[in-house]
Amino acid sequence: MPKHRYLPLTEQDRSEMLRTIGIDSVEALFADIPESIRFRGELPVSSRLDEYSLTRHMAGLADRNADSDRYASFLGAGIYDHYIPSVIQHVVSRSEFYTAYTPYQPEISQGELQAIFEFQSFICELTGLKVANASMYDGATALAEAGSLAAAATKRKQLIVARTVHPEAREVLAAYARGLGLDIVEIGWHDGVIDHQALASAVSADTAAVLIQHPNFFGSLEDIQAIGELVHGHGGLLVVSSNPLSLGLLEAPGKLGADIVVGDAQPLGIAPSFGGPTCGFFAVSEANMRRIPGRIVGQTTDRNGKRGFVLTLQAREQHIRREKAASNICSNQALLALAASVYLSVMGKQGMADVAELNLQKSHYAKSCLTSIPGVDLVFQAATFNEFVIRLPEEVDPRLLQRNLLEKGFIGGYDLGPSYPELPNHVLIAVTEKRSKADIDQFAKVMEEWICGA
Repeated sequence: MPKHRYLPLTEQDRSEMLRTIGIDSVEALFADIPESIRFRGELPVSSRLDEYSLTRHMAGLADRNADSDRYASFLGAGIYDHYIPSVIQHVVSRSEFYTAYTPYQPEISQGELQAIFEFQSFICELTGLKVANASMYDGATALAEAGSLAAAATKRKQLIVARTVHPEAREVLAAYARGLGLDIVEIGWHDGVIDHQALASAVSADTAAVLIQHPNFFGSLEDIQAIGELVHGHGGLLVVSSNPLSLGLLEAPGKLGADIVVGDAQPLGIAPSFGGPTCGFFAVSEANMRRIPGRIVGQTTDRNGKRGFVLTLQAREQHIRREKAASNICSNQALLALAASVYLSVMGKQGMADVAELNLQKSHYAKSCLTSIPGVDLVFQAATFNEFVIRLPEEVDPRLLQRNLLEKGFIGGYDLGPSYPELPNHVLIAVTEKRSKADIDQFAKVMEEWICGA
């Protein structure tokens, strides 16, 4: 009998496998690795534990995490602490969804395909565009793919991106651009939004697209319509990365002139999970439908006239010649797209508007509380949604402030200094519908006590 219940490998199993591949020992598997670089010591890990001890050990490690169940979080910057209706977990935990693989056989995958189709329909409704794909890996990947699509559609090599776009998304875009031979031009900001004068000087007949974020990384709202008119006047495309929850309150970017709208669906019922996984969305105008990355689920009828769903327009290298492929993205986040669909279905139009309004109002209340602290200033005057930037006094170290807040039960904001060296002592604060007035008041009180005592 095997020694370990979950590792049922016997010596007989081992011998048969070695004999099958034609070697005498496990050591022979590593014969090509020089002896001088092999690790011969013992790995610095704990000794083996029984199941109960291991469970306690892992629980102890988990307790060291500062999660939003025990801490009031004011940290956003791309991952947000929103309320997740309990029905979402019930639906995504159903085995027919969480065990489903790629639905290549539509005759046995109708439920999965319909769920994805509903996700696409919701995204079209939110973004104001005609076509959405089955989802992307995350928002950053979606933005980079949008840049690639724009370059292919316009046959141009220049992408102009605002520095008010998430720093990590810009890094992913730059990585894509290197591989595709595209030129990236970054435009700075003025009062928290893209510098329109600098943008006007940079856009030319060589520009494939301008890529912006709305609300942007500083929480400010960009003028989509004006930027769209500018880039369209030079024959380029406008790409907008958007927080989908904000679209419960703000006008759909597609109706303001955006050609491609992307973003991360994490605010729509997907847990922060310490940074992921999340789910990207990607919507385009009808003119660019056949260049969309990934895949699309389409609605059709079978030979009996019944409604059915199939995978269609799969312009990816898994299905067609690489040189003709729109992208090498070969899959999608089906389970998380389902979570987002359930969220949107449960909330409805009014619920989305109500939650967005709560985010707006509570963040504005927090803004007034925090800027009343001596030495704390509001940095930008541009309109914001649920995030904003404050400047701390010069003598205050944001890292020490965050540590103090954590000790008091709060997850503080995002220190902008490492991402924007020109913004030392600047902190990005996020406020969601989960933050109560008491949370905000106490957060401001703890910050004031620490800042005034620093």
